[in-house]
Amino acid sequence: MSEGLLRTIEKKRNELIELALIKGLSSHAVLTVSQELDTLLNHYENANNKENHLQK
Repeated sequence: MSEGLLRTIEKKRNELIELALIKGLSSHAVLTVSQELDTLLNHYENANNKENHLQK
């Protein structure tokens, strides 16, 4: 699994937390970053599933 992707996910998660604390959970900026994090997590999950499938 890509360590770079995991670092990117962690950075985006921290960005989301900080932004939510500053702007509030219903902020458009928070929603945008949350969607970006969701996309990264989906990429991670898909890559992980492919890797597991190839190992079987």
